[in-house]
Amino acid sequence: MTTRTVIEAVRDRTPLPAGALRSFANGLADGSVSDAQVGAFAMAALLNGLGPSGRVRLTEAMRDSGDVLSWDLPGPVLDKHSTGGIGDTVSLLLAPALAACGAYVPMISGRGLGHTGGTLDKLEALEGYRTNISEAQLRKVVAEAGCAIVGATGRIAPADRRLYAVRDVTATVESIDLITASILSKKLAAGLGGLVLDVKCGSGAFLPTQEAATALAEALVETANGAGCPTIALLTDMDQSLATAAGNALELAEVLRILRGEATSPRLRAATVSLGGALLSLGGLAPDSAAGSDAMDRVLREGRAAEVFDRMVAALGGPRDVVAQGLSGLPEAPILREVPAPRAGVLTACDARALGWAVVALGGGRQTETDRIDPAVGLSDLLPLGTKVVAGQPLARVHAAREEAADRAVAQVQAAFTLGDAHEAAPLILGEVRP
Repeated sequence: MTTRTVIEAVRDRTPLPAGALRSFANGLADGSVSDAQVGAFAMAALLNGLGPSGRVRLTEAMRDSGDVLSWDLPGPVLDKHSTGGIGDTVSLLLAPALAACGAYVPMISGRGLGHTGGTLDKLEALEGYRTNISEAQLRKVVAEAGCAIVGATGRIAPADRRLYAVRDVTATVESIDLITASILSKKLAAGLGGLVLDVKCGSGAFLPTQEAATALAEALVETANGAGCPTIALLTDMDQSLATAAGNALELAEVLRILRGEATSPRLRAATVSLGGALLSLGGLAPDSAAGSDAMDRVLREGRAAEVFDRMVAALGGPRDVVAQGLSGLPEAPILREVPAPRAGVLTACDARALGWAVVALGGGRQTETDRIDPAVGLSDLLPLGTKVVAGQPLARVHAAREEAADRAVAQVQAAFTLGDAHEAAPLILGEVRP
């Protein structure tokens, strides 16, 4: 089929012959499909869908449009993907903890998107840490350290990079079929033996309603398993920051504290243990999710995850003994400002998305592709929902580079919190989707 007939078939909801989407994905990768054709395909997919089998075929075709890794290691190759949230630094804890339990984790991650922070941006707060490495270097670090958190090379799912760029400017980002193929083509190109998906819903998530998040989780799980990768998804709450900090170096500091055994950011730690437990069970390293969660908790408590994290960071050019020494080496903003509670009450709600945009406005994220990130700025000491406060008590602390930016952030954070009389706590894990 020609590109035009592929577009017509999706437009008219007629069956696509075998190989049609593979040919289209190859055309995306080599440039023979024009931007106009990519936009037309994306809009047809948004309006009419591809169906379950079409999602699988597109995901496989985009995965195979570049390099697909294979591994010969003495343990399962596992990974995790999050749909993004505020204070979500699970990857930095999960990867070394999984490795300490016997898994191998080639975690190909991304940068901040919109109001959410990026895993690579957080790691680059560590002086010397390299996120762009060759496939040979990736294999070496994974084999020796147990995990590597890096960016994708230009040869990983190039068809997705092209489709993603066009979706962003053609109002087709919301297509579940295209979201699914985009996420999974990159992850499955890493040659995984198991994948856990953290699909978030709430005020700080891209999909605020549980209904929409569930629909995406079901599409992702069905498609990944259809493409041959055992996958499950957890639905998690994002109605407040996952960690008590939001901002690159500040979130990294929370990770280092947890790896050092300090009792901080309990929701972040709990999410890590739950996601890791499900993945250890999926990969055959634990008899069930509960036993897997116990194993994750143990390697965090005993410092074995910290040892793996140290090895990974050193292998990727960062400082040695970072868990012990990293807090003193992280960048610090020159201005620290408390956010006072305007009155007494109980924190009953939080606009977590507004917190994310406050961090971006401080310089902790990008508003255009060319923006440079200030790793030191952000929010810390964020109070969890359900906290009873008195007037003037700090709801959070703002870390800023300039006085005027600090003033704006204080007002934004104050406006993001709602004070009331009582709060009914929501569970962190809202559900699970299995094939």
